[in-house]
Amino acid sequence: MAKNTGNDFRRGAVTARTQFQRTDGNYQKRNERTGHFMEVKQDGKPFKGVAREPDGRDSPNS
Repeated sequence: MAKNTGNDFRRGAVTARTQFQRTDGNYQKRNERTGHFMEVKQDGKPFKGVAREPDGRDSPNS
């Protein structure tokens, strides 16, 4: 599990979450265990500490 350090960064990756870039350019998170779509980030930058699809880091959680 990722841990926030308090210094504007986190150590490790967020587990059971992946992100992908939508056609409108924004990034959206997906719960890898249930497949539910989660938050959409409106600034067009990726989420910090969340694996991008399809890199396979969290594939045992799916």
